[in-house]
Order: sequence, then C-alpha cells, then structure tokens
Amino acid sequence: MDAYVEKDAVEVNDDGRRPPEDLPVTPHEDPPVTPHEDPPVTPHEAPDHEAPEGPVDAGTEGSDGSAGTTGPGTGIMALSMPYQVVVAVALAVAGVFACVHLAMVFLHVAPSNTLTKRHGEAVGDWIYPEFEQNWKLFAPNPLQMNISLEVRAELATADGGRRTTGWIDLTAQDIEAIRHNPMPSHAQQNQLRRAVDFYLNTHTDDGRPNGSRSTFSEQYMRRLAMQRLDALEGSDGRALGPDARRIQIRTVTRPVPAARWSDEKARTNPGYREFPWWTVTETDRSVGDRASRTEAGR
Repeated sequence: MDAYVEKDAVEVNDDGRRPPEDLPVTPHEDPPVTPHEDPPVTPHEAPDHEAPEGPVDAGTEGSDGSAGTTGPGTGIMALSMPYQVVVAVALAVAGVFACVHLAMVFLHVAPSNTLTKRHGEAVGDWIYPEFEQNWKLFAPNPLQMNISLEVRAELATADGGRRTTGWIDLTAQDIEAIRHNPMPSHAQQNQLRRAVDFYLNTHTDDGRPNGSRSTFSEQYMRRLAMQRLDALEGSDGRALGPDARRIQIRTVTRPVPAARWSDEKARTNPGYREFPWWTVTETDRSVGDRASRTEAGR
C-alpha cells in the first residue's frame, strides 16, 4: 500500500494534477505503391536496341557488331551501272591527261637531254601557246618594265596625197579588252609581246636580219599591224586599213616605278625603239580588206 501511494505521488505534478497519459503510438504506414506502367510504344518509336521485325541481311553489320539492314550505296556506287562506267572512263581519261601534261611540262623546263632532243617538236606543240612557261618571274632580276607596241600608218587621201596618222597604242587596246574580263583570250594577253620578241630575236640591234626566220618575223609584224588597223576608224569614219600604204612600228619601254618604301633609284623616262617603214603589200592585208579594194577598183 505504501509503495502504491509513493508511486502515485511521484506522478503528480506540483500543481496537484496528473500529467496526461502518452497516446498510443501507431506504426508509420507508407502509401500504397502502384506498379509503374510504361506508355504504349508505337512501331516508329521502338528503341534502337530492339531489332526490327522482318528479314535481316547477314552481309551488313550494325555499329554494335550485330547484323543490320542493307542501306543505299554512296559515291559512284549509288549510280546505276551505265553511269558508273561513264564516270570511271572519264576519271581514267582525266588521269591520263594529267600525267601526260605533267610529263610534257617537265620535259619543257628540264635541261636539254635525249628525250627533249628526240621529241622536242612534240613537246613544243603541246606547250605552246596555252601552257607556256615563263621563269622570268623567279629570276634574280625579274621584269621591271612595261613594253608597249605602237603603230602609225601613211594613208592615201582622196586627192592623191599622203597623210600620216599619229602613234596608235595597240597594247593599250589589249589591256582595255582584258580589264574586267574574267576569261581574256590568250591572243589578247600575249600576241603582241610574242610578236615583238620574235622580231627582236631574229634581227640585230640595228634592224638587220640575223637568221633564216627574219623575213617571216617581219611579215608577221606587218600583217598583225594591218589586222589591227582594219578594226580602227579614222576621223572620217572609214577603216584605216584599206588606205594604208606604209606602216611603222615602235616599242615603248616604261620602267615600273619603285615602291615608296624602296630606296632604289631607277630612271622613269620611257625608251623608244622605232622599226623601219614597211611598204604594205596585198598579202599583208586581211581577206575582207582585199575584197573591198577589189570592188573599189572595179
């Protein structure tokens, strides 16, 4: 009895009230978990790792080493057989042409040897005029001057007299035709220069012939000048070629001025070299010019 009273006394607060009894503790229950259901997968959304249904070509493997489907070919193999043959033949022809061209250029620029002595004419026919090589650009003293070709003509007048035209710059005409032209002709770029080089190489400094081709180079210069005069009109609107009786050609050499940062001293005055007066013959005139002169004579 004493023990029971002492226990009750201990459980009574100072204010004489009993503390509330602890509520019964229930175990924690998690909410029910429903099994996860994946959305239905359509055929076009099938994962990559799932192999498609249907027959599989055993000759093609996928990226993971497994057999895959056969895809379309690439490159030439994507073409049909006739087109494959055409492309193969075109590539073969292009390859042969490239090899032959490289061999010809090599023989052209190489020192004289047995092959160039035996086949020099064939090499020259292949190289000139389209594939000419000019190594002066890489020489110790590259070209530092501009050379122009000018012509003047002695014309027959209506009253039986003669008059001389001023100097006509033929090189300036070619430069004007080349400017803003993405594909200028080879003649516009090199015809006049090659004609002057041909003449100078077959004549001495005082104009005397020094080889068997001297006469041919002079004829070429006359016919080239007459061809250009036929395309020009005088003040009266008539072409200059039909009335030309004599012509004279000269070269004008103008040094290229040095750059601003260079201390190089070079002359800036142009140099002139005049060729002799040449009498125009009927063979020097163009076919149209000769026809017009024949009609005028009738």
